[in-house]
Amino acid sequence: MLDIRLRSFAAAAILLAIAAGAWLLSADPAAKGLVFSLLTGAGLGVVLQRSRFCFLCNLRDFLDERDPRGVLAILVALGFGAILYSVVVMSWVPVPQPGRLPPNAHIGPVGPVLAVASFVFGLGMAISGSCLSAHFYRLGEGSATSPFAIVGAAVGFLLGFLTWNPLYLWSISESPALWLPHFLGHAGSLTLTLLIVGLLGILVHVLANWADWTAATAGPSNPLKAILVDRWPPVAAGLLVGTLSAIFYFRVAPLGVTAELGSLVRTGASGIGLLPGTLLGLDTLRGCATVVKQALLSNNGILVVGLVAGSLASALAADQFRPRRPTARQIARSVFGGLLLGWGAMTSLGCTVGVLLSGIHAGAVSGWVFLVFCTLGAWSGLRAPVLRRLAK
Repeated sequence: MLDIRLRSFAAAAILLAIAAGAWLLSADPAAKGLVFSLLTGAGLGVVLQRSRFCFLCNLRDFLDERDPRGVLAILVALGFGAILYSVVVMSWVPVPQPGRLPPNAHIGPVGPVLAVASFVFGLGMAISGSCLSAHFYRLGEGSATSPFAIVGAAVGFLLGFLTWNPLYLWSISESPALWLPHFLGHAGSLTLTLLIVGLLGILVHVLANWADWTAATAGPSNPLKAILVDRWPPVAAGLLVGTLSAIFYFRVAPLGVTAELGSLVRTGASGIGLLPGTLLGLDTLRGCATVVKQALLSNNGILVVGLVAGSLASALAADQFRPRRPTARQIARSVFGGLLLGWGAMTSLGCTVGVLLSGIHAGAVSGWVFLVFCTLGAWSGLRAPVLRRLAK
């Protein structure tokens, strides 16, 4: 445990380094997107770390302890982000017309491959202990297992690239990109999204064990402690995540955390001849797109750097930076779970942030499909006896 003065100094130094990095990038007029990506990533890292915003952990808390806070934060983020997204999307595409989609929105192909990849991703969450976005913010907390999960995810991306062409020819090429406003209009799409989110919120409210967690958090709290140390309330966390998602889409691109990792794997594997000469249709589809890198810096890469740095500053301030030595079992579990995460993320064109969060915000049916099958995969991993023993 670090001394409070040392922790405070280190957290302030990290925030200053982020600000200095943004200032240096701003000197290049062509790098405005990088500046915004760095600052948004830092803000997202703080919000995720302070609110414990992890899809797997929130689901596990609800299933095991009936603690509704994390799931409610996700639902608030989905609903509020959809409202803000609709303002942006309606200004860009006032009248939904067949064949026309909002620019760059994560509206992916809907078919059996998406369902399988989403399920595998959810299973990988349960085995590795977190979704990919949470593994990145847990790097800032000094997690000893997240680095191995990310390495495993890189291997999973490679396997995803190797299996892409057969899957594309079998199903993905015929799977339509379904956008709800094409069927319901903007108002109908937003209404349906909020209705589903509201019904899920009611279900969570009915099943939650409110007495236990409200009693644990009751009582007066020092305002500074409430901001820097205590877990942020679910509504505040959801509003902040939804806001960051919509603003980032408006200024840069849909929010996602896997494109840079996938691009690094694709670039390296292509350079040594491991991948097919052509990945059929991949570069024409929407999602957390991977590319062969031509530049050192990218918006997604800088976003992830900012996310880890923001989480580190937040964890230091809260005395939650606590690295531990992992066991061999934990390493093996993390690598294997990460491999499933990587394959699932590559094949479904994103993760719980890119496909699920940004997709549902945009009105993409693929986002809802990912939510359903990813949840089933995570539930299976958390409840199946064999997998429960593996995840321990």
